[in-house]
Amino acid sequence: MKERYSEVTFVTDSAYVDLLADFIGTVSNEAIEYGEDRIILRTEQDTGELIDKVRAMVREISNDFPLEISEEEKENVDWIQAYQDSVQPIEAGPFYIHPEWYPPKEEKINILINPALAFGSGHHATTYSCLEAIAEYVTPQDRLLDVGCGSGILALAARKLGATVELCDTDPLAVESAAENFRLNDERFEKIWEGSAHKTDQKYTVVVANIIADVLKAIAPQLKARMEKDSLLILSGILDKKEAIVSAAFQDLELLERKQRDEWVTLIYTNKKDVNG
Repeated sequence: MKERYSEVTFVTDSAYVDLLADFIGTVSNEAIEYGEDRIILRTEQDTGELIDKVRAMVREISNDFPLEISEEEKENVDWIQAYQDSVQPIEAGPFYIHPEWYPPKEEKINILINPALAFGSGHHATTYSCLEAIAEYVTPQDRLLDVGCGSGILALAARKLGATVELCDTDPLAVESAAENFRLNDERFEKIWEGSAHKTDQKYTVVVANIIADVLKAIAPQLKARMEKDSLLILSGILDKKEAIVSAAFQDLELLERKQRDEWVTLIYTNKKDVNG
């Protein structure tokens, strides 16, 4: 352990704290600490690339995304324990998502997730709504593709319900994290790959994509091409003010349900016929 480390503080509106924390987890393996309006990351590594990636993510989501970043060099302390104390397990429908330092619950479907690894610890509204949708719609007969899988939490939830699952993410760290989380949960996926939905020609009864609205619009043809006849498409990561651009991109599908949690929207679609004709 080095004598000194960097403490980076990301200050934002309280509504964006969980989203920011989940994203930081996709670009860093370091522990993070939650505050009401801030995220604190402590690391012995160089922070320049991390800060650049966070700023790029914020610009992509919205020009109005409030963010102030400060950095301070400090003497090393036991901040890992402080981080663990700050992370609480959550319940989403029948699922109980907990870090390894909390015991499972017998009456729940337990999902063990290390929150610092990649996007998707269940705390953010988009992940929570997707977990609710999976609990409501996914059956053991389903074959599910998780696009932009992050930590793999959504595919894990579907697998816990008996579905066959495949995963992909453009971030290699997320792919590694998802695979590790499946191992921690003693669960099995069929395939996992770096990239997006266009890298497979398979079709699925359920496709899930918890990604920001602009990306959902851009990859709409890929997602629809992966849907079997009479299948489901669960879309999340959508700010309510950007919902219209997603709705327009998927207007050829039938909207089954719209969920909103805080300012984040989840849309659940079905196709009445094969979207490729």
